[in-house]
Amino acid sequence: MTIEEAQKQVDEWIKTYGVRYFSELTNMVILTEEVGELARVISRTYGEQSFKKSDENLNLADEMADVLWVLICLANQTGVNLTDAFEKNMQKKTDRDKTRHLENMKIK
Repeated sequence: MTIEEAQKQVDEWIKTYGVRYFSELTNMVILTEEVGELARVISRTYGEQSFKKSDENLNLADEMADVLWVLICLANQTGVNLTDAFEKNMQKKTDRDKTRHLENMKIK
């Protein structure tokens, strides 16, 4: 699936099952909430915190997909083509950082 296809699939789902998009502000808050849930899984899986009983059903891939879902919702409702945005962002990073990390002694 391409990013463009994902944007279309989310839009179709919203129009079929979701009634309408939540407001941009509401979706931004939901995105923040979902990133927090992802952080919880990562901190317990890779960090020093242990899982609690309430964490048993948390799933790293599912939490990442939740973040992606809400990000796609925000892109759709604000008219952002994520494929174009991602390609431009990759070029920006390449132009800016093509030697930066290779020369960073802290990560060698």
